Amino acid sequence: MLIALFADIHSNRQAFEACLADARAQGAEQNVLLGDYVGYGADPDWVVTTVMELVDAGALAVMGNHDCAVGNTKVQLNLEAQAAMEWTRGELGVAQRRFLANLPMKEEQHSRLYVHGEATRPENWIYVTDSSVASRSMQATFAHVTFCGHIHRPALYSLSVTGKMTSFVPTSGVPVQLLPGRQWLVVVGSVGQPRDGNPAAAYALFDTETREVHYCRVPYDIAAAAARIRNNGLPISLAERLSVGR
Repeated sequence: MLIALFADIHSNRQAFEACLADARAQGAEQNVLLGDYVGYGADPDWVVTTVMELVDAGALAVMGNHDCAVGNTKVQLNLEAQAAMEWTRGELGVAQRRFLANLPMKEEQHSRLYVHGEATRPENWIYVTDSSVASRSMQATFAHVTFCGHIHRPALYSLSVTGKMTSFVPTSGVPVQLLPGRQWLVVVGSVGQPRDGNPAAAYALFDTETREVHYCRVPYDIAAAAARIRNNGLPISLAERLSVGR
């Protein structure tokens, strides 16, 4: 089975539409959504509605920190994110807010763990930014593979049975086989606000038969997404950063 994994969509309709279309063209049979559907971008209503429809059709979805912040004002956000969140709250209906509030912190299926950030205590929203955090996250589960997002850039880590950590720099279009006998942590990158210097939307595909993960980059209409941000009075920097992938 081919699984499509999407994280950090951040209300970017244009990027999400492009990634969904690409995943369908690749033959994806299941969708997994790794959190942060809202925030930053200007189409939270459309994105959350689409996520709800995907879940109704069998997709798995977990909560991200921005999703949590919709109903929990104690979640800490930077000034730009807070400004976008205040606007976002007014754009979502009761059913959408309830959906986000009831999302699980993590899901596990067939030795695959799905979580937004570090897995030890997902509610703390820790970023998996290095091998030590990745190791701690993998040791929190018996799952063969952990899939997450949160850092807005692709990454890959492996933990051997002897405790040796290995980190990889993923390359789009170059599949990596997640060999048995090791634990793996796959950071899939960001659909709606990449921060690795590449403005193309990012998502991942995982083939359960070959155990190969494919890191995918998809061009999308950045100008349209940026215009939506500007036209709705959100911070200009949130529009400007899309074209540079930072």
